[in-house]
Amino acid sequence: MNRAVLKCALRVVMLTFALAITATATVDQDPKIVQVTENHIFPARKIGVPNNVLNAEKRFQSFMEKYGKEYRSREEYLHRLGIFAKNLVRAAENQALDPTAVHGVTQFSDLDEEEFERAFMGLRGGGGEFGPLLTMQGTCGSCWAFSTTGSIEGAHFTATGKLLNLSEQQLVDCDHTCDPKDKTACNNGCSGGLMTNAYKYLMEAGGLQEESSYPYTGKKDECKFDPNKVAVKVANFTNIPVDEKQIAANLVQHGPLAVGLNAVFMQTYIGGVSCPLICGKKWLNHGVLLVGYGSKGYSILRFGYKPYWIIKNSWGKHWGEHGYYRLCRGHGMCGINTMVSAVMTQLS
Repeated sequence: MNRAVLKCALRVVMLTFALAITATATVDQDPKIVQVTENHIFPARKIGVPNNVLNAEKRFQSFMEKYGKEYRSREEYLHRLGIFAKNLVRAAENQALDPTAVHGVTQFSDLDEEEFERAFMGLRGGGGEFGPLLTMQGTCGSCWAFSTTGSIEGAHFTATGKLLNLSEQQLVDCDHTCDPKDKTACNNGCSGGLMTNAYKYLMEAGGLQEESSYPYTGKKDECKFDPNKVAVKVANFTNIPVDEKQIAANLVQHGPLAVGLNAVFMQTYIGGVSCPLICGKKWLNHGVLLVGYGSKGYSILRFGYKPYWIIKNSWGKHWGEHGYYRLCRGHGMCGINTMVSAVMTQLS
């Protein structure tokens, strides 16, 4: 069954959709969340999804005010309004296909799918410029760099007890490493990259600077790496098998893991446990950081409580659950188990 077939069945699914919204708003969080890097529990999001999508312009103006959006001309305004209206429909479709999460308007609702992937993913894809947005990553396909630094920060903290803020910009500017098995898969700043390539670069370059000495700009520039300012050295890395029990064990042992996934449902994601009826496992287009897991994510279509992963994203605290994403665990959902790596840092 593919996504197109499922769309044809939306009228049937809408009843389940309505029930799922009610369930999402009333089910409490499991207080026993196992999280590696932080010790707080995410509060339940009491968010409803509006049923009326006809008054798109009024909602679009509220969206502009909330996210500080401005457009250069009336033509650009109307163009973005048209995309916004289509994304309202897409959010409703995603809600029906992913009823245990909450989907709706996000800061990305004025971008079409191609623009969004080009600017905010980066495991594959190119850069783009669409004005300022409330993200850490900005309009730069550097998710792979954030995933890399996050895993190294976690590994260093696990080994030393000291939490550093490491430089994504060094990777964006200086890393051009290619995958030996695929010479076309090279790290290329805002045009995408791979976390395993980045580990190899850091092992050869001698290490990674802190953010304070090499700050993030959100665009590719000439390399300014200073070997005398290295804060952490990478000793080695390993690829984790697809078994999600092994992934959980490695998460506990090594700290946060760099992972790739299919982010098709993330543009409209607001909160809850994402457990889509269908999500391709081979098309991985976004690099994120796997930081923990929980045991009771409610799943109405899978009859009861199901475990989930806790994922830290690079799109800022205004996206998702304060910058985090919950994805159901144990199903290889959205390819979450197919590109997982752990890094080991070198102690001085």
